[in-house]
Amino acid sequence: MNNFQSKQIYIGSPQNERVKQWASLLDKKYRDRANQFIIEGVHLIQEALKAEANVTYIVFDEERGLPHELKEDSYTSTKQMEWVSASKAVMAKCTGTDSPPPVFAVLDKLSYCEDTLLKEHALVVVLDGVRDPGNVGTIIRSADAAGADAVVLGKGCVDLYNPKTVRSTMGSLFHLPILEGELSELLPRAKASGATLVGTSLQANHSCYSYDWKGTTWLLMGNESEGLSPAVREQLDEAVIIPMAGRAESLNVAMATTILLFEALRQRGYSPKINS
Repeated sequence: MNNFQSKQIYIGSPQNERVKQWASLLDKKYRDRANQFIIEGVHLIQEALKAEANVTYIVFDEERGLPHELKEDSYTSTKQMEWVSASKAVMAKCTGTDSPPPVFAVLDKLSYCEDTLLKEHALVVVLDGVRDPGNVGTIIRSADAAGADAVVLGKGCVDLYNPKTVRSTMGSLFHLPILEGELSELLPRAKASGATLVGTSLQANHSCYSYDWKGTTWLLMGNESEGLSPAVREQLDEAVIIPMAGRAESLNVAMATTILLFEALRQRGYSPKINS
């Protein structure tokens, strides 16, 4: 029996106490209490392991077996975690989906120091009351792709560890700091450290393409229907508008944030290496 096989245990009953604990992580209250969350699928687990996140359990469907991508020695030998073979009933209970994934993992919540937000020339995305898990996950992916330094989720945003949010990040939550904080405290600190707070407005004097994004910038984006809250809007130093040639009334918050981030990336001198 190899080392991996010797570390496996089997759980078949969804009434098992450990299974009940894992299933409770589908609820924010219990995620906060346990300081843990669940990720589903091979890709997210690979990204968590590469990032050296504190994964405590990897649970896989006994009938399908451990996905071959996770059988590498670097995963099965050196990581301090338990490997659990489980019944379909267990998989379904812990993922809350009609078609359970072949594997899920339980891991500790991520933690970052707020000081990482305050470095010179940082590009930080700040969300104020963005409640849709898909939008938040997409914004985190876009921030990752555009080379932003961090994402901040203010009060009223969907929980970062909501399973739908986690899935929507496609692993990007492991690639850059994401903090949940009180904007009434963070925004004054950012301004005091030299950051410019930028938002969007239909009455803005700047197009997002004429605005200079090269300095230390915190990009503030608001709720899907109401925009930034009045208290946060009062903190803005600058506002920009995304010009549109067509007849669409507006863009959703994830699309708008992505456009602004990639304009910042362009201005900051990113030169991709393209094979000829």
